[in-house]
Amino acid sequence: MTPRAADRARFDRATAHLDAPVAIVDLDAFDANAEDLVRRAAGKPVRVASKSVRCRALLERVLAKDGFAGVMSFTLAESVWLARSGVEDVLLAYPSADRSGFAELAHDPKLAAAVTVMVDDPAQLKLIDAARDGGREEIRVCLELDTSWRVLGGRVRIGALRSPLRTPEQLAELARAVDRRPGFRLVGLMAYEGHVAGVGDAVAGRPVRSRAIRLMQAAARKELVVRRAEVVRAVRAVVPDLEFVNGGGTGSVQHTAAEDAVTEIAAGSGLYVPRLFDNYTSFSARPAALFAQPVVRRPGVGVVTVLGGGYPASGAAGADRLPVPYLPEGLRYDTQEGPGEVQTPLLGAAADDLLIGDKVWFRHAKAGELCERFEVLHLVSGDTVTETVPTYRGEGYTFL
Repeated sequence: MTPRAADRARFDRATAHLDAPVAIVDLDAFDANAEDLVRRAAGKPVRVASKSVRCRALLERVLAKDGFAGVMSFTLAESVWLARSGVEDVLLAYPSADRSGFAELAHDPKLAAAVTVMVDDPAQLKLIDAARDGGREEIRVCLELDTSWRVLGGRVRIGALRSPLRTPEQLAELARAVDRRPGFRLVGLMAYEGHVAGVGDAVAGRPVRSRAIRLMQAAARKELVVRRAEVVRAVRAVVPDLEFVNGGGTGSVQHTAAEDAVTEIAAGSGLYVPRLFDNYTSFSARPAALFAQPVVRRPGVGVVTVLGGGYPASGAAGADRLPVPYLPEGLRYDTQEGPGEVQTPLLGAAADDLLIGDKVWFRHAKAGELCERFEVLHLVSGDTVTETVPTYRGEGYTFL
């Protein structure tokens, strides 16, 4: 029996009493992946990216482990909710226009002390001030550095379109603006190198493309090491007591952790390990989050149909944004239909061994987005469901 076949057997045993659709997290894999992130961070704390988890019970599980500290959130409403739930260190990774959320921060000393908001433009400071509604609490602020790699005199840009702040001078100027403005305190700097941390460099069947990605990432890392250090020096010249410099992501943990300028690492997808993280040379980990759909039809030889399953991930549309049939091995989509809203035909010899009611296990393309489809996650240890916990959706929250 192959390792994947063994996993299928224990997942089926663990969920035999549950009707599909059903979502699980394999705790043995989840915990092993957490240990690997800590190992690669080499002593620097790992801040958990909540958008890649979207389940409070699992956020609490990983935060209880040595080597993890703090949450990186994705909306202000989520940040406030987590802080009210007891998380004492929440870094909002994106700027917000949530006026009611800023008013809550400005009126509540506990929230204001726990939540740090993201700023990359003086206009965002003005928006926050206008939203205070009389609240006088000091707002903790983090600045974001644009990490994109630019070549050919800036005519070619590789990296996500995030912050407009790129140079030490630009970051220092905004740092001074925050430092001079009453009611704000600059505490951190963030720089997420998504073109390194979030792009696989070992694309199956594409050796030339894979080598090009590795060359790009090596050059981008080399440039960013120098520029990030210069930016940190410039910002610390304005605010010497800066609390943290956050960087990295699942695919770049060990590289970013090696930089003296960085004090903490952000990661989250490396806990669940969705299919987009299969194609990396920098690390290997175990898929921990899966969902199952039930076989409801057998249209012919070499084909079965499962209920639903069309759960595409965000990002540029493409086949890599689709879930992948994982267990049993050897199933593939019908190219004329793909994964559908209400039914999904699956082709392959393995289909002939499946009966009506059997489960087919899938892996989502991106990590936490799976939780937008399910209200609960069944936590599996060995071949037993040890606990069933709500996702954000199951607690009544969909923050985006």
